[in-house]
Order: sequence, then C-alpha cells, then structure tokens
Amino acid sequence: MRPDLERIMLRVQKPARYVGGEYRQVVKDKSEVDVRIAFCFPDVYEIGMSNLGMKILYGVWNNMDGVWCERVFAPWDDMEKEMRDAGIPLYALESGDAVSDFDIAAFSLGYEMAYTAVLNMLDLAGIPLYAGQRDERYPLVIAGGTCAYNPEPLAEFIDLFVMGEGEEVLPELTELYREGTNKGWSRSEFLKNAARIEGIYVPSLYDISYNEDGTIRGITPLDGAPKVITKRIVKDFENSYFPEDGIVPTTEIVHDRAVIELFRGCIRGCRFCQAGYVYRPVRSRSSDKLVRQGIETLKNSGYQEISMSSLSTSDYRQLNQLCDGLLEWCEPHNTGLSLPSLRADNFSVDLMHRVQKVRKSGLTFAPEAGSQRLRDAINKNVREEDLLSSCRTAFEGGWSAVKLYFMMGLPTETDEDVVAIADLAFKVLDVWRKYASNKKRGVKITVSTACFVPKPHTPFQWEAQNSREEFERKQQLLKDAMKSRAISYSWHSPDVSYIEAVLARGDRRVSKVLFEVWKLGGKLDAWEEFFSMERWMQAFENAGVDPDFYACRERSADEVLPWDHISVGVDKRYLLKEREAARQNVITPDCRVQCTGCGAVGLLHGGNCDE
Repeated sequence: MRPDLERIMLRVQKPARYVGGEYRQVVKDKSEVDVRIAFCFPDVYEIGMSNLGMKILYGVWNNMDGVWCERVFAPWDDMEKEMRDAGIPLYALESGDAVSDFDIAAFSLGYEMAYTAVLNMLDLAGIPLYAGQRDERYPLVIAGGTCAYNPEPLAEFIDLFVMGEGEEVLPELTELYREGTNKGWSRSEFLKNAARIEGIYVPSLYDISYNEDGTIRGITPLDGAPKVITKRIVKDFENSYFPEDGIVPTTEIVHDRAVIELFRGCIRGCRFCQAGYVYRPVRSRSSDKLVRQGIETLKNSGYQEISMSSLSTSDYRQLNQLCDGLLEWCEPHNTGLSLPSLRADNFSVDLMHRVQKVRKSGLTFAPEAGSQRLRDAINKNVREEDLLSSCRTAFEGGWSAVKLYFMMGLPTETDEDVVAIADLAFKVLDVWRKYASNKKRGVKITVSTACFVPKPHTPFQWEAQNSREEFERKQQLLKDAMKSRAISYSWHSPDVSYIEAVLARGDRRVSKVLFEVWKLGGKLDAWEEFFSMERWMQAFENAGVDPDFYACRERSADEVLPWDHISVGVDKRYLLKEREAARQNVITPDCRVQCTGCGAVGLLHGGNCDE
C-alpha cells in the first residue's frame, strides 16, 4: 500500500473498502498493457462489489490482451475528507494509480440518485467535470447501464454513452480506442469514429432545440452521427461470459453470496417497469450450464449461499431442474439456496420444499397494487387468489414472515386502491390464522410502498408523477387503514422519488442542476444521510429549472421526449397502445402466451427470443 494511504487508514471507517489486494483481483504488468480502464462505480465498495454487471465487465475487459481494467469506488465522506486534505486523488484499487492516469474512466449508471457521485468522483480524480473542458490530457469518460437509456441529464459531463449490454459492445469500443491511439487521433476524431459503432451515443454530436414552452423541438445529429442509436444485446446468452472465478471481497458486502444469472429480459410486461422493457428480448441459459456455473462459483469463492439473478426467477422454465442440480452440491456443503423475485402466481409447494432443504429464507411477493382493477391497469397479471394461495402454501410449510411490496401513485390510482393495500394485508393475516402450521412464533407481515416514478421507454413514460404532498396524504391514508401489531408498514421518501423522477425524465438542461447540487455539497445522494431536499431545491432555483416540469407534468403523445433518439428495440407505437390498455384496465398476455409484437425480437436479426 502507498505510504500516504497507510497514514490515513486508521482514521476512516471500514478501511478494507480502500486497500484492494483481494483474492483473485487482476494485476497486470504495465509494460504489457496499452489500454488502461478505470471502472468507476458511483457508490461505496459494498454496493459496487455486489453488482453482477460490474463483475462481468471487469472479466470481459481483463480477458482482452493488452487491456487492464481496475476498480474505483466512491469514498465515504470521512475518506474523501482525508484524501482531499492529503492531496490524494481518486485512485484504482488494483494499482493505486490515480484515475487521471488512465486512458478510459468508465461509469456504471444503475440509479439516478448516483449522478452526483459521478460528478464528485470526477472532481476528486482531478478531471474537469464538463466534457467540453477535457482534452487529450484527460481520460475518455464513458458511461453505461440502465440509466443511460435517458443519457441527457449527464450529457454535458460524459464523452460517450454505451447503449445496451456492455460485454457486446465494449470490446469493439476498446479496440477502436487502441486504433485511434496508434493513429494519433484527436479526441474529437475518436468520438466521431466511435459514433459509427452501433450502440454508441456521443452527446456532443447532437444539437437539441427547444420550443417556447420549454418542450423539445428537435434532436439533430451532426457530422454524420446516426439519427437513432439502437442498443446492443448479447444474442448468444447461453455461451456469453460469466465470472465463475471473480474477486472475493475481504470485507462484508451488501449481497455477500454467490450469484448466477438465469436470463435477461422479462416475459411479463408490467407497464411501470423500465427493466422489463429495456432488457428485452428474453434470453436464458440452460439449467445444465447454470448448475455448472453455480457450483464453480461457490467452489472458487467459499460463499455459503447462492442466489439467482433475474427479473422474475420463478418464470425460468427449468427452475426445478436447476434447483435440484444445485442442491446436490449445496446440501452436503450446507450451502443455502436463495430464490428472489418470486411471483405469487407460480409459487408452488414443490418449489417451497426445494428452497427450504438447507435453510429457510424470507419470502417476498410484489403484488404492486392492492386492487385487482389497478393490477390489471399496470398489467401485473397477478390475482388476489394467487397471492393468498401462495401465502397459504408458505404458512402451511412453516413460514411465519412475508414481505409484500406495492407501488403508490400509479396512473389511475384512487383512494380506494390505496386502502385496498391494507385490505390485502389483512387477508394475508387471516390466511395465517387459518392455515399456519406453526402459530407459536406469531406472524410478521411487512408492507412496503414505493412511490411511482415514470421511467423512459415504458408505457407510463408520458404520465405525471403525484406531487410530494399527494404521496404524503396517501401514505397517511394507508397508515390509518393498517393498524395491527402483526403488520408493519414502511414507505419510500416522496422527496427522493420526486428528484428521481426529474432525473429519470430530464433533458440536457438538468445538467445545470446536477452541477449546482454538486457545488452545494451533493455527492452520495443515494444515501439518506447525504440527501438534502433543501440543497436540491436551491440548485433548481440557481439553475433556473422548474422540477415540476419534469416530474409532475403529463406529456402528450406527440411531444418529443429527451430520449426519443435512443432505441431499446421496443416500438413507441406499442408503448402508446399499452398506455391506452392501462386506461381501459385491459391486460396484455405475457410473451409465453403469445408474442404481442413489441418489436424487441428484431434485435436478434430475425431470430426468436427464448419465450
């Protein structure tokens, strides 16, 4: 470890976050490397090291000859203060070298509230925040991830965005960077050439014009840039790279267990769910491949639990075979098997017995709405009897705790829909009273509500978000309707959800707001202890931006949206059709029942999705 870092480690919390040296980290000989990548995760170590996408791309990059990818995480405020006081710039864990010494600084964008951390990390690295202020002396700053599907709020700060799945496009981009370096391209020459790669968006090559009412008049490509940037996907998911021998953290992380990825995409089409649309089409791995990957990951990591990653685990066709295959290894090794993202309409006794063979884990279901009318409106395709039947199965099997997740403020929601959440929780309690096999322990039913945030590339992207005052009124209404010692209620902050909505649907003018928030001290806004609504509102005022314009305003169907030049493969006409179906409380069948013609299968160049 560098001597200057040694001196400050005793003065910070969790120094293991900052020292590197973990088992299986990748260290290369600098003399054999011609492209160095600082993979920057805009949150703390424990969050970033739990991110499967980061593990995948770390392996993909480091498997390339002449390329060395190192990890960079946002420091907690105590470490940041020590670094700034000592004049230590942001550095990578593997080498300890400053991020400013790298060729590429790559940011993963999974959550809008992490945007201020991106700016703070750039500043801590000594890199100018605005892309237009950077020349060849500084690393190329790139970004990708779910939030990149509306890149505009960060467009002033990022040189280029990667649209889609990084393992498909990043090797191509990296080779182009190597070519540009060898040929002596300027930064602008490289960016113009990069814009020709499918899935690469270079904000500086697009002019945004506005109408007098503040809406967007047009998005005009410059210098031969494409009119529409279409995401890239991994077509052969069965044989795509998976990190079976990834880094083993030396300190506890948020998801401290092995993970396997069952499939990408989702068959369901919930109308509020951005991930369900932007990760289409569905592509899955075989159970044989997953069993092998899971066992190898457990052997290489020493973890005592393995979890399955997907948007809807119980929709995996070969789930029973997968569980049986893993349990052959897990049972004798006393290793737990966790099945997150279960649906209430296909939770079975058979599946329950498989899950609890080693140890019971908590059960979580997401009805999303209390009334059947609203569940139909959002296309949840779960009926009340499905949930109650699943809870009965669980309670008869010995479970005594269930978590229920709902969303508040959904389009067309009424007060009756809000109170229906409490009614449903009491019905679950009644099921426990009638059917629980173990009543001595009592029951714990946890109800949690998130605030609806309209997200790009969904049928609800045009909808208005409830005001903060309306969210607070509805939360109080639900509290008053749900008074039982067996039922606990938690809720998300309307303030944070309001800012999230601004950033989710913001245009390029929101960049000014982010800069103002950072100047006023914003940095780790995804954390409650660092979020300040007063600071955000001051930043909006300083920037001359009305946040209600982005969060609480319904868009017309013909309005130009800030992300209209970004395509995730789903036809906009399909989203409008789904929006109208929501207003009529009409459900759309899932992809397994019939193809509904969203358009995403076209990304497979004439192939068929796995469903």
